[in-house]
Amino acid sequence: RDAAYTREAALIVIIVAVLNGIGGAIIADNRVGAFIALVIVGVVGWLLWAVIADFVGRTFFGATSDVGEMLRVIGFAQSVLVLAIIPLLGFVAFIWSLVCLVVALRHGLDISTGKAIVVGLIGWLLVAIASGIVYAIVV
Repeated sequence: RDAAYTREAALIVIIVAVLNGIGGAIIADNRVGAFIALVIVGVVGWLLWAVIADFVGRTFFGATSDVGEMLRVIGFAQSVLVLAIIPLLGFVAFIWSLVCLVVALRHGLDISTGKAIVVGLIGWLLVAIASGIVYAIVV
């Protein structure tokens, strides 16, 4: 709940997005486009996911949170995605980050694990769609 950690969460997201961009550029045909798209998707996806998680959690599950709190918990949950710089570990890091996300949402929203999974899946689906659109436009 400490707003002072929003800057650190943002820094984690930016570092992860840049490393993910590098990892994605290694295997892409359009290296520059992939890098730019993945950095944009990483940062914008984090912002979008925080807004979605806060909205869904408060509206449907009576959660007690705000967007700032969601930015922090989701940002820190993404820290394991630093492994995505290694293309073969990207999938493992993705799954691990989803587990971290559920725990973060559970505590940040003060809801049950099942509800946190629902919030996480809704957020993941909407962010994945938006990310796919951004990636298709940029690359």
